[in-house]
Amino acid sequence: MSKSDTIYGFVSGKVQALQGESPWTKAMLARLRHGLGKDLTEATGSWEVVLAGMPDELVCGRAEGCETTPAERAVFTALTLFALHRQGNSAPVEVQGVSFATAVRRLVGKGNEEAVKRRFDTVMTSTDLQELSNHARGLVQLMKAADRPVGFDYPRFAKDLYAFQFPEGRQDVILRWGQDFYKLIEKNDEKSKDGE
Repeated sequence: MSKSDTIYGFVSGKVQALQGESPWTKAMLARLRHGLGKDLTEATGSWEVVLAGMPDELVCGRAEGCETTPAERAVFTALTLFALHRQGNSAPVEVQGVSFATAVRRLVGKGNEEAVKRRFDTVMTSTDLQELSNHARGLVQLMKAADRPVGFDYPRFAKDLYAFQFPEGRQDVILRWGQDFYKLIEKNDEKSKDGE
């Protein structure tokens, strides 16, 4: 199994565990939200969720002398944004098979297309994971605030965030997100023309 697939499976299990309304779930979601915009090393309150049970292949051994791995950063970023998205939402925000970019495109029908596109463009031009996370947060807040919340596949998002941290992976992720965003525009435009 590849690291990407391991990340997908791990985040999928965490998202499932964070779906309930138990006191533990609410506390963990709050701790994750508190970690928004921070580095994993500073967000110690989130470690119980992010690091507990993480497969060995995703972490750096102490003997290797590293602080956090790209996998840990991707998982942390995806879960903190999931916690933000989930706040105050009873509707599911985890929608399997829907990419982040497809969810962003679905926002366009719910508000100002130019504002959404401008925010999406800032995500697409991000040069590192921290910058991407900061810009994606604004889009997640819009998804959360929509009349009917717009959700997406968080385990898939975590895989994309992992790949984004490598030069060749970043290009693939950005291209795929662009295709997902603009492919849906084209389909919607075709439907509008057919309906005229």
